[in-house]
Amino acid sequence: MVRKSFGDPVAEDLRFVTQAVVGEENFIDMHPNRSNNYCCGGGGGFLQSGYTDARRAYGKMKAEQILATGADYCITPCHNCHAQIHDLSDIRKHAWQTVHLWTLICLSLGVLGPNERTYLGDDLQNVAPFHPESAL
Repeated sequence: MVRKSFGDPVAEDLRFVTQAVVGEENFIDMHPNRSNNYCCGGGGGFLQSGYTDARRAYGKMKAEQILATGADYCITPCHNCHAQIHDLSDIRKHAWQTVHLWTLICLSLGVLGPNERTYLGDDLQNVAPFHPESAL
């Protein structure tokens, strides 16, 4: 969405939302970023293609970019990126947690259900737990 279509204005919108949800002090930038960010290697159907070794090789640059941040989490806005980046962390023995942006938005609003916390690390598992009775 950023690299191949709407460009830096959308990247700035995503950065604003991410920083609002996680706190500006917790936001760690990747380099390069915005329209020049690296592809994860899982898009365009490649994630489902069955060429796992090739897909992981294409994602190596992205994995190194994420590792260079030293961040505990990598936030992804898209399903393909999430699955690819999670897989890249798995083969590196969970060097980072991969989490959807919507998961963090819901967590920050206190509406993330217990069954939606799969990709959260131990540090976030019990933050703002969902209480169905409070949603009434």
